[in-house]
Parts: sequence; C-alpha cells; structure tokens
Amino acid sequence: MALCFESVDISSVDQAELDQFPDRMVHQSLPWLQFIADAQNARPVLARLRNDRETLGYFSGLLVKKFGFTILGSPFPGWSTTYMGFNLKPGVPRSSAIGALTHFAFSQLRCHHLELMDRFATEEDYEPFDFHIWMFQGYEIDLRLEEDRLLADMSATCRNSIRKATRLGVRIEESTVPDFVCDYWAQLKHVFAVKGAIPLFGPSRVEQLIERLLPTGNLLLLKAMNEEGECVATGLFPALNKTAFFWGGASWRHHSKLGANEALVWYAMKYWKRRGIQTFDMVGLGDYKRKFGAYPIAIPWASKSRNRSIAFLRRSAESTFRRSHRVAGRVVRFVESIRRGGEKNG
Repeated sequence: MALCFESVDISSVDQAELDQFPDRMVHQSLPWLQFIADAQNARPVLARLRNDRETLGYFSGLLVKKFGFTILGSPFPGWSTTYMGFNLKPGVPRSSAIGALTHFAFSQLRCHHLELMDRFATEEDYEPFDFHIWMFQGYEIDLRLEEDRLLADMSATCRNSIRKATRLGVRIEESTVPDFVCDYWAQLKHVFAVKGAIPLFGPSRVEQLIERLLPTGNLLLLKAMNEEGECVATGLFPALNKTAFFWGGASWRHHSKLGANEALVWYAMKYWKRRGIQTFDMVGLGDYKRKFGAYPIAIPWASKSRNRSIAFLRRSAESTFRRSHRVAGRVVRFVESIRRGGEKNG
C-alpha cells in the first residue's frame, strides 16, 4: 500500500503526542525546530506519513533558501544539529518513509535539494532512491549501566581527573542563565584561538538555543566553578525521551589540570541517567571522548538533488566554506603571533 506525506500546521499540532514516539529525539521537537528556524532564517516543516487508513508517523525538517535554491534539511550542515528525520510507529519500514519523503520533497514542496540524517535508517534503506551517502561518525555511552560500571569503563586518567576535581574543590552548578552565555562564549573563543581557529557561529546561536529549549526542561546548562568562585568550564546538554546530547563544551586551558571538564561531563551523564535517559551521544569525533567509555557509531547522512549540477554546487559550497574557515584560522594565528611579539618587545 502506497504511503505519502502531507504537511501539518506546526502551530496546531499536539507536541506531547509527537514526543511520545519512542524514536523521537530532542532535535525533532518543536522548540528545537523553532531554534533552528531562528538561527537559519528557515521555515519548519512537519509532515504526517499516512496510508489510506491511518497515520504511521511524522517527518521533521526545515526549508531554507540558499543561492536561489530551495533546500529541505533534516538536518543540513552548519545547523548545530545531528539526527532528525522520522518518527515512525513500530513496524513501519524506514525505506518506505524515505521513498515517500523523496516524492514529498521534490514533487510537493518543489525542492531542489534534500538532506536527511535519521538515527535509525541504514545505508540499505536509502539504496533504492539513489541518495549520495556519507557516514557521520561519533561516540555514544550506554547510560543503562550502573554508575559504578560507567566509571569503570572510563579510562584511568578520566576517573582520576573526576576525583581530582572533587579534591581540588571544583563544584558543578546547574545554570539558569543569565551570565552563562558570556562565560561559555568567552571560553569557546579561547578554545578555538588555542587551535588557531574561530567558532563556526556567534553567541546569538547559544542565546537562541537557550531561549527556546531551557523553558521545556530539555536542556541542561552546567558551569564548573573553582574554589575561588571562577567559572572554569561550561557545557550544554539537551535531551528528550531516551537520548541526551553533548551539544557544546568549553573551558579555560590554564585551568585544565583541575579536572573540571571531566567532572562536568560526568555530572551531565548522571543527571540525565537519573531522569530515565538511556544513551548519551557525545556528537561527532574527538579522541578525548573515548576516555569516557564511549563506543563508536556511524550514521548515514544522505543527500539527493534534483539534478547533478545542484549536487555539484552543494559539494563545492561545502569545500569553499571549509577553505574560508581555514583561512580565517590562519588570520587568527597571524594576529595572535603579532600580539605576542608586541608583548615581548614591550
């Protein structure tokens, strides 16, 4: 039986009903879609998957215009978001939903380009529909384990850092703003500057995230404070249903020996575990994530364009962005070297 998507008025939908889908994640929630819409000047898209008799699930994404092309992202690179895609009733094949979405995007919405990363879709699900696939790699932690086991699975260095933080008087505070953004942004710029780079977004992105998510109870803001009361590390951890995410973290490098970063992540793991969260997604690669006992994952990120020229432009735009960011990083390093030289001469 043929399946099809139909658009839903996002302002009239019952969010509680949607959030009851067992495969639903925070990146598909309506407040999150509104956050992305604010940050990207995009339009949220919510579509209902139906057969002739009943609703079988939903799709969440956003429409955005870039260079004159209409793009349906679920998500799209640069949106500070990982998995979106579908929420389906048990037994509904992901491949059927992908087929219906392809028709919905190109025939009904008249899109030029579609991008999709669904946490539970496989490469095989995309094969019949001629998607370009690359793998989004990251790390996850199984929070269903007992806390003692979670600690035991960490590296000895990580466990020692957590204990050291306690010994040195580091305390973790749950923040309710108002100075959180200032602390996080200053530390984030510092982290990137140490690497000779610049952040990929501005402080308004963090403000927009907090404005939309914090009132829902689905966002944890943490600050690590040293004995003198100085904020030495910060982190943002959104969650919904079964999965929590490490959205962002930053710290002052000269305080790294306090173990505050490790203590902050451990606090977030325990916080969400005690609220029924089963998986802690560390989001993306980074060797330091292994020390928390995380295991590697690889999720298909799929894209499909109306024609080959649009697909080529999409890949070219991404390459151009990466080159421009590297150039910006070189400028930062150059300016910093001049500053340090001036300080020495002075």
